[in-house]
Amino acid sequence: MLTARVEERDALRYTPAGIPALSLRLDHESQAQELGEPRQVKASIKAIAFGSLAERLGQQALGSEWKFSGFVANPRNGKHVVFHIQEFSPI
Repeated sequence: MLTARVEERDALRYTPAGIPALSLRLDHESQAQELGEPRQVKASIKAIAFGSLAERLGQQALGSEWKFSGFVANPRNGKHVVFHIQEFSPI
């Protein structure tokens, strides 16, 4: 689970199999406890969505905040992780 804002998104594209795909950048901000002290947490993560989920997500406003669920994985030739969105809902 990740609560984040949609900060950037590419144009909706299609895989060679014809499946809609959408690449995004999500920004997360929150506060957490670390060693009993409050800590401001900020993270920016690349994300991707496929199918009807990609189409729905592509219609949402930039800067809108959502609760996302999914998983992280390294792309085939990449060194960074990508968050694969499996569902999103309003906060």
